[in-house]
Amino acid sequence: MDTPKVFESEYRFCLIMWENEPISCADIAKLCKEKLGWSRTTTYTVIKRLGERGVLSSEGSIVRSLVSKEDVQAAEMDEMMEKTFEGSVPAFIAAFAKREKLSEKDIAEIKNIIGIS
Repeated sequence: MDTPKVFESEYRFCLIMWENEPISCADIAKLCKEKLGWSRTTTYTVIKRLGERGVLSSEGSIVRSLVSKEDVQAAEMDEMMEKTFEGSVPAFIAAFAKREKLSEKDIAEIKNIIGIS
């Protein structure tokens, strides 16, 4: 199953949901008001949209995720890699390394991740 698209403002909502789930619609509306400045109506609209796309369920006024944070992040990364770097991991790493000053620790961690001693 493909991970449903989650847009930027929806992602901020999802961060709150993932941290607090399962959570009542009323409680997440309060948290969204506090953290995002959203009205209750805006929060309920986002819950409805994400529910329709299969990101969450809101049965019995309780919100639960159907898609994990890691899956949403991976899907976003895949989309960015394909769109921006034509699917090339080396092109992504080259662009990143040119813009960021990598410490020796960072380089060692990256080598460890990709299996270089």
